[in-house]
Amino acid sequence: MQPLKIKHGSKRGDWNGGFGVEILYPGLALNAGDSGIGAIGRIDRARVSAGHVIAMHPHRDDEILTYMRAGAMLHRDSMRNEESITNTRLMMMNAGHTFQHEEEMLGPGATEALQIFLRPRAPDLTPEVQFHDFGEALSRDAWRLLAGPDGAPLQVRAQAWVQDVRLSAGTSLALPRPQASGAVRLIYTFGGVVGIESIVLHAGESAYLADGQGTVSAQSEADVVLFTTDPGAAVFKGGMFSGNVFAS
Repeated sequence: MQPLKIKHGSKRGDWNGGFGVEILYPGLALNAGDSGIGAIGRIDRARVSAGHVIAMHPHRDDEILTYMRAGAMLHRDSMRNEESITNTRLMMMNAGHTFQHEEEMLGPGATEALQIFLRPRAPDLTPEVQFHDFGEALSRDAWRLLAGPDGAPLQVRAQAWVQDVRLSAGTSLALPRPQASGAVRLIYTFGGVVGIESIVLHAGESAYLADGQGTVSAQSEADVVLFTTDPGAAVFKGGMFSGNVFAS
C-alpha cells in the first residue's frame, strides 16, 4: 500500500499572539471509525506567546509527550512537580486515573511544540511524570528514540514508539526497522519539506505508512517525527484527549 497523505489538522486560537493550536486526529484520514491509529490518539501543534499561562486542567488515561522545538515553559502539576521544559529537556505525563497540570510560557520568544496524546494499554493506571534531558535539541541525519514501552528515555505504557531526526537538505534516510511485527507508522513533518515515495510533505503534514517501511528524502532542511504503533496490541480508546472521538 502506498503512503496515505494526511493534511493539516484544524486550527484554533490565535497563531499571531496568545495561544494557537492545530489539532490532528490522524485516524480520520483512514475512515475506519477511529480518530486515532492504534496507540496514536491525537497530535496538537501549538504556538504560545511568552508569559501565557495554560491554567490547571485535568487529564485521564492519556500518555502525553511534550515535544518542544522552541521556547521554554514552567510545568506544575498535581503531583507537586515544578520543572522547566525546553527543546532538550522533554516531558512525559502518564496521566493514569487522576492528573492535573498547568504550563507557564517563559520568555523571551514564543513556545512552539507538539503535545502528543498516546493511548495507554489499559485505563486507571497509576499517574506518573517523567523528565529527560537529551543534551541536544536535535539529532542530525540519524533517528533518535524519544519514547517507547521498554528501554526508551521516556516510557509509554503502550506499544508505541516516538523517534525524531533533523535531516540536512538533500539527505535521504531509510526508516528504522519497526519495533514490532505488523507495526504501522505515521511520519509527521514539523518543519521543512520531505518526500516519501511519491508524496511530498510540508510542515504540519503527515503520512500513514501501512507497511512501516520507506525512505525519507529532505528537499530542504527538515524536522521529522516518526510514530510507530502495533495495531494488534491492547490499547484503551477512552482517554480524555487521546480517546476515539467516535466512541459512544
